[in-house]
Amino acid sequence: MVDADEPAHKIANQNGDSEKDLEQNPFPGPSYAINGNHPIIADRLARKLSARQVQMIAIGGTIGTGLFLGTGKSLATGGPASMLIAYLIVGVIVLLTMLALGEMAAFVPIAGSFCTFAGRYVDDAFGFALTWNYWFNDAVSTAADLVALQLVFAYWDTGFPAWALSLIFWAFLVAANIITVKAYGELEYWLSLLKVITITIFIILGIAVNCGGNTAHTYLGAHNWYIGDAPFVGGIGGFASVFVTASFAYGGTESIAITAGETKNPTKNLPRVVKNVFWRILIFYILSVLLIGLNVPYNTKGLSSKNSSTSPFTLVFQMAGAKAAGSFINAVIMTSVISAGNHALFAGTRLLYSLSVDSHAPKVFSKLNRNKVPWIAVIATSFISGLCFGASFIGAGQLWTWLQNIVGVSNQLAWIAIGLTSIRFRAALKLQGKEHLLPFKNWTYPYGPYISVTLNIVIVLVQGWSSFSPRFSAVDFVSYYIELPIMAIMYFGWKLWKRTKIVRLKDMDLETDVYVIGEDDLREIEKEKSVQGRVRRVLGWIF
Repeated sequence: MVDADEPAHKIANQNGDSEKDLEQNPFPGPSYAINGNHPIIADRLARKLSARQVQMIAIGGTIGTGLFLGTGKSLATGGPASMLIAYLIVGVIVLLTMLALGEMAAFVPIAGSFCTFAGRYVDDAFGFALTWNYWFNDAVSTAADLVALQLVFAYWDTGFPAWALSLIFWAFLVAANIITVKAYGELEYWLSLLKVITITIFIILGIAVNCGGNTAHTYLGAHNWYIGDAPFVGGIGGFASVFVTASFAYGGTESIAITAGETKNPTKNLPRVVKNVFWRILIFYILSVLLIGLNVPYNTKGLSSKNSSTSPFTLVFQMAGAKAAGSFINAVIMTSVISAGNHALFAGTRLLYSLSVDSHAPKVFSKLNRNKVPWIAVIATSFISGLCFGASFIGAGQLWTWLQNIVGVSNQLAWIAIGLTSIRFRAALKLQGKEHLLPFKNWTYPYGPYISVTLNIVIVLVQGWSSFSPRFSAVDFVSYYIELPIMAIMYFGWKLWKRTKIVRLKDMDLETDVYVIGEDDLREIEKEKSVQGRVRRVLGWIF
């Protein structure tokens, strides 16, 4: 027997459920680790995602529609300075959020991640409201990516209906997510790698274009920061509106923790992913946003309109002097949009599975196929995405703007929830004397979570300024604030119906689903200590 006080990350984990058992009873009672110490409820998915795949999945969920298309809307409505400042501020918020989330996910690596944590460490009603809200967020994000695909495809005047292309790729994404998580991980890895390479080329080319390597052979410098109303366009309203776009662009970073339920040796890989991925994303985003603001005038025609949205990335490649370059970057943007939609569908599926496991949704959604993929959850999530995508008849550009606002606010609510949950999680660990069991500690605690929560609340309240000024726009107001009453109704409705209570620190469950290292994990750790393992780590950070 192993001593009950032995650190959780040092005890072997065995889950004896066979595939047949899971198919017959997708949600059996809790099973236990071999030492009988840690009950296992949600940790039933196949751990087939490697550290290499998880890092690229994190990038794939963030570097996508928001960066390639959202920056165009940000530049048009807020100007270059507003865009750069907003992306910097939101980047700091994401850093604080990811550190807090990484700490919890490494300790309890399950598919529900921060949504399940909210129910366990704050209030079951809070977890219910947050998970349903974020599931809808992912379903809408998938739809937004399908709509964005139409906008990008419109770059070529082919006569082929853009909606049909989106429908084809929608079916492709559904199939990719049902087969097996390993196939999904490999597909996402290569699509994300293509994005990283493209953005690296863009940064190099953007610097060259700014220094005179453009069709006009003119040094641009900061010229576009001083034309018209630049660098701050639209005053305080324009500046505030950029935050929701930036939140949409960064959104998905937190969903890396949702892959925790299918990640090998999560106590070691997740902290590494959290630390490495953030810096890469921040560098890619901030440098890209800075170069876009320097090279592309905010008043460029078609940058953000009802029917089309020309990517600033495509414009910069065109400035380099070749139409073919513009077509190339547009094709890459299309693959990135597909990748982002793929990741959103994956995350939404795992959340619906977690809702079922936590008895917040019908048990049928927790049913797994032979590859331990929640296939019914995939179908249900993709169905909602298809309905949202079907609304594109109102104008793809306008619909994408509304979807972007809704998803952006939903991301901010998730970041607020992660901060609040982290504060209570650490307080309970301290009270129960278990802080030493953490495999990864958030070095910004306690200040980081409080700063993140405060900044997010302020941004959520003020970013809809443009819907009031210069005149009130009911449609824009709804897209900025509809998430708030929905979240409140779901929270108080479930609380009154189930009579839930805020979990007391001394009663908080810090045992269920705690991950414990097994023999396979130990072998991987030993491999990493070798010269070959160290080389792989270096290459893994780069690629």
